[in-house]
Amino acid sequence: MDYIYELKMKVRDYECDLQGIVNNANYQHYLEHTRHEFLSSTGVSFATLHEQGVDPVVARINMAFKTPLKSGDEFVSKLAMKKEGIKYVFYQDIFRASDNKVAIKAVVETVCVVNGRLSDSELFDNVFAPYLDHE
Repeated sequence: MDYIYELKMKVRDYECDLQGIVNNANYQHYLEHTRHEFLSSTGVSFATLHEQGVDPVVARINMAFKTPLKSGDEFVSKLAMKKEGIKYVFYQDIFRASDNKVAIKAVVETVCVVNGRLSDSELFDNVFAPYLDHE
């Protein structure tokens, strides 16, 4: 996969469950943080968008857990994307840094709500244009 963005992070103790591995719900936080940082890297502020009535939201998420992360593990969250109709689909994979093993593979479908209504977003079309395949 041709990733367009990656972010390095580290597991914190409180993100782990009794088994000593990252609780499944925390992976969604990692994925969301990666998308927000990617958006920020394009010069767009998630908070500013909201103030303007533009809210990108998750419509569907599919996660496949492969190798558990543990406290102190460093990992790299990688992202690729494509557009399907009005949806932006993010392909997000997390790799444990020590051995590059896949921890999780996820597909996140997002849509845009503009002033309370589901809508295509010209702003995102323009911002994301350099990152999309134009076949």
